[in-house]
Amino acid sequence: MRGAGAGKVRVKTAKNRTAQSTRWLQRQLNDPYVKQAKAQGWRSRAAFKLMELDDKFGLLKGVRAVVDLGVAPGGWAQVVRKRAPQAKVVGIDLLPVDPIEGVVLLEMDFLDEAADAKLSEALGGDAPDLVISDMAANTVGHAQTDHLRTMGLVEAAVWFAVEHLKPGGAFVAKVFAGGTDKELLVTLKQNFTTVKHAKPPASRKGSSEWYVIAQGFKG
Repeated sequence: MRGAGAGKVRVKTAKNRTAQSTRWLQRQLNDPYVKQAKAQGWRSRAAFKLMELDDKFGLLKGVRAVVDLGVAPGGWAQVVRKRAPQAKVVGIDLLPVDPIEGVVLLEMDFLDEAADAKLSEALGGDAPDLVISDMAANTVGHAQTDHLRTMGLVEAAVWFAVEHLKPGGAFVAKVFAGGTDKELLVTLKQNFTTVKHAKPPASRKGSSEWYVIAQGFKG
């Protein structure tokens, strides 16, 4: 097959796999970021995305308290610990996450009424100066549906940030093609001094994901 030549790893156990899962596995096996993440001890290739966003926007400079929404598997929380060792870090997820040194992990819905008290306790009463979210809804293969489901999560994350951030704080979240919905963009611009979109180099070229970066929370 043309273009499938040298250096490519083929999926040998494609039997009983769907075409989609075979393509995903093939992509993983040939992804340099996946290999780098494994070699460097990061839990996911997504760690490089946060590092690249931090390099560009200075997200982790001087932060004292960080909340990672949808923390599993933990790559972003690892980056925060590495680049901002002084910060208190809390990760929240419905899924169980293997322990990360220096990170308080809460296995719960961040919209749960009990989340606020647990978060406050974990941060020692401090308000976070950074809320990060690499969450995406489980995809169903229909672009518009997938976009709407993920934007629902982003909207929830935005309101979480608005309710919890300290003045001057920042918010970062994954969005998809089409960027941030107009209403959500209005909300962000009302509450933050700068709102930008970025696609870090580690984000796959064929992926429709982007990130929204809102800085200078007005409080």
